[in-house]
Amino acid sequence: MMYHNPVLLSESVEGLAIQPDGIYVDVTFGGGGHSREILRHLNEKGRLLAFDQDPDSAVNSLNDPRFTFIPANFCHFARFLEYHHAYPVNGILADLGVSSYQFDTPSRGFSHRYDGILDMRMNTKKGASAQDVVNSYSQNQLSDMLFRFGELRNADKIAESIVAARQKTSILTTEDLSLAVKSFLPKGHENKVLSRIFQAIRIEVNHELEVLESFLNATPSALLPGGRLVVISYHSLEDRLVKNFMRSGNIEGDLKKDFYGNPITPFELVTRKAIIPSENEIMQNTRARSAKLRIAEKK
Repeated sequence: MMYHNPVLLSESVEGLAIQPDGIYVDVTFGGGGHSREILRHLNEKGRLLAFDQDPDSAVNSLNDPRFTFIPANFCHFARFLEYHHAYPVNGILADLGVSSYQFDTPSRGFSHRYDGILDMRMNTKKGASAQDVVNSYSQNQLSDMLFRFGELRNADKIAESIVAARQKTSILTTEDLSLAVKSFLPKGHENKVLSRIFQAIRIEVNHELEVLESFLNATPSALLPGGRLVVISYHSLEDRLVKNFMRSGNIEGDLKKDFYGNPITPFELVTRKAIIPSENEIMQNTRARSAKLRIAEKK
């Protein structure tokens, strides 16, 4: 639990409507908080498969014959479920975003609050790091990334400041990046804007929206009729994709209808509006404040 304090724990597990002998998937294992709670609702015939591409999360794997840990990106979850003879399933849970452990480990480079190497990779063994992005992307690429993924109106100016800073010396640490954009941080809102800059780079490094899209597109086939899809998101870009997909069956939110005007979608919404954490939960875990939980059931 020190690894990650699971957000909306009871609400998300209740949303799965767990059948004791069913097969369930936690595609974002992290510290295993949600997985432990799911296992509590399963009998000896139930199964839980959990995914996490972060090598550090493997130390939290659970010693339980009903549990299978898969060290892989959850965009490939359907293929792995078939390999483990667990396809289709009764429920899928995704707790998107970055864990408290990842944020609070300076060497991972996820947070501007700690000075550490700019990395930001969920899987530290694969792909380009945040260092690679900020030091090699063109000004236009940086601007586009900051505007799309950070929703920053002054993305052009911030990108320009990053390019100017790296011409003097490479940007290698979180502090280097914070100093490079310092002049564009509004008084009283420095942390908010820095968080958006770091968020944009992190999304780019991990291809988070592409991964989420691939995951969502695979869920209808991976769920049994009556199976539940439960997703916790932490920013508007993620939540928009999840909301659109649950309502329409596609990330664009284009709701198609049959000859009689009935909507053609693989899901029935269980939650019309997103469930948000209580004030008490936010007081105990401030990182829960932006969480939104949505639940849908396979028709």
